[in-house]
Amino acid sequence: MSIPTYTLNDGSTLPAIGFGTYPLKGDDGVAAITSALQSGYRLLDTAVNYENEREVGEAIRRSGLPRDRVQVQSKIPGRDHGYDDALASIRGSLERLQIDYLDVHLIHWPNPSVGKFVEAWKALVAAREEGLVTTIGVSNFTKEHLRQIIDATGVIPAVNQIELHPYFPQTEMRKVNEDLGIRTEAWSPMGKRQAPFDERPVADAAAAHDVTPGQVILRWHHQIGSLPLPKSATPERQRANLDIFGFELTDAEVDAITALGKPDGRLFGGDPNTHEEM
Repeated sequence: MSIPTYTLNDGSTLPAIGFGTYPLKGDDGVAAITSALQSGYRLLDTAVNYENEREVGEAIRRSGLPRDRVQVQSKIPGRDHGYDDALASIRGSLERLQIDYLDVHLIHWPNPSVGKFVEAWKALVAAREEGLVTTIGVSNFTKEHLRQIIDATGVIPAVNQIELHPYFPQTEMRKVNEDLGIRTEAWSPMGKRQAPFDERPVADAAAAHDVTPGQVILRWHHQIGSLPLPKSATPERQRANLDIFGFELTDAEVDAITALGKPDGRLFGGDPNTHEEM
C-alpha cells in the first residue's frame, strides 16, 4: 500500500505512520518487528530506555530490506543529558543497532529538574553536523522547553513526539508545534488500556466507513496532522493499522473524536514539567 510522507523542516521526509517497538524484546520482539517491516512499515521507533535497540537492528537485517529503505528513530535517556554523555549515548545506540547513522534521534524527556536538556540538544546538533544523525528532535517537550533549546542554539527541532490520543488530544501543544514548523508524533496513539474503541464517535465512524475502531483512531491522527506510532505484535493488526489511507473522516467525525479529550486524560500522569525518566 502507498503511505503518504511528511516533509520536515530540515528537508528530510518521514512516512505518515510509523511502528512503535516498546516493549518488544527478545526473539518474539525481533519476530514482531520483522513482521511489521514485512507488512510495510518503514519507520521504527525505539529508545535506549526501551532496551530493544539490538532487536530493532536484528529485525532490519532479517527483513532483507536495504538500510536506506528503513528509517530508525531512537532517543537519549535522561541520565545522558550532559553534552559528552549525550554524544556517547548516540554512539551507543548506533553500536547496539549496528547501523552507521540514525535517521531520527530525539531527547526522550526534558527532565527539567536535572536542567541539562539544552546540553543534550547541543549534542544532537553536533551529531547531525558529524553525520551520526540525519534528523534531530525531541519528545515530551512543552512550549517552554522548546523555547529554551531554540533560543540557545537557533535550531528548531524537526519532530516533537508527545502523548496523544483521543482522551488526550493535545490541541494546544499541537498548535505550538505547528506554529514552529515541528511535526507532531504521537506515542500511545490508541490510548493503550484506555483505548476508546467503544466510545460513540469512534464506533459510529467505524460503522459508517466499514473499518475498525483502531483504524478510525489512526485516521483521526492523520487528519489532525499527527504522525502516530502504533505498536502491535500481531501481523493482521499490523497490516490493519497501516490501512488507513483509503477512507476519510468527516470534519464532524474528527471534531467528535477530539471532543473525547479529558482534563486528566494522560495515561500515567506523565507531565513533562515534573516527570523524570533517567
